[in-house]
Amino acid sequence: MEVKVLNGKELATKIKEELKLEVEELKRNNINPGLAVIIVGNDPASRVYVNSKKKACEEVGIKSFEYALDENTSEEELIDLIHKLNRDDRVNGILVQLPLPKHIDEDKVIFAIDVQKDVDAFHPVNVGRLMTGNPQFLPCTPSGIMELIRESGIDVAGKECVVVGRSNIVGKPMAMLLLAQNGTVTVCHSRTKCIEEVCKRADILVVAVGKPEIIKGNCIKPGAVVIDVGVNRLENKKLVGDVEFESAKTIASAITPVPGGVGPMTIAMLMKNTVKAAKLQSQAS
Repeated sequence: MEVKVLNGKELATKIKEELKLEVEELKRNNINPGLAVIIVGNDPASRVYVNSKKKACEEVGIKSFEYALDENTSEEELIDLIHKLNRDDRVNGILVQLPLPKHIDEDKVIFAIDVQKDVDAFHPVNVGRLMTGNPQFLPCTPSGIMELIRESGIDVAGKECVVVGRSNIVGKPMAMLLLAQNGTVTVCHSRTKCIEEVCKRADILVVAVGKPEIIKGNCIKPGAVVIDVGVNRLENKKLVGDVEFESAKTIASAITPVPGGVGPMTIAMLMKNTVKAAKLQSQAS
């Protein structure tokens, strides 16, 4: 059986084209979606992500506001900027590119963002709403993965789902979204015993640990759906995921490539959240 490669780039383009039409309609009603992106310091990977978000805004018709701050910017200055953007009616979504320099408390920064403008869905209120099954915004990477799974005709209900990684950004919310679709979910992490055996039980395996090719084909159940969230640059500059693609594709029934799998979906879902935020705020005003 030939493996199905889940093309995130293709699906993300389709989603952005639909959003572009929606934004054109909103603009006819005098609603102009705007996204503010704040980057602190000059981390090369962060700069790449910020540029991708800016490009996606242009494609969809969302106005983007970029704030590139010096790495010595104080926590207080950053939070003051966020409060200013909270009050700015042109800005519907606020995104602070993580990671932040060590002297800034990420939790305080996330908490400062207006819940209605938290298009990353990192604010504790939005996390709580996700946990209780009543989300306003869905976190971008996990919701992008769910779209990929849905578009591929894969039914999560009753499936054994294993998530490798327990980060607040991917692992934990991913488990919640799979659970919401009636999957039976196990979350693995660095203290999990016999992790290979746990992975081998998975009908749907999501790997998000940031370690190059840590999951090999022999950890995968024949016919499983494998979602690789990792993006790792090797010394030879090659980009690879957390899953060893070549060995995994001989076992899995469907798999996401790196690059071109989950990454483009994350940005498409950020655009979707920004458009939703603009609509919600226009209804509230």
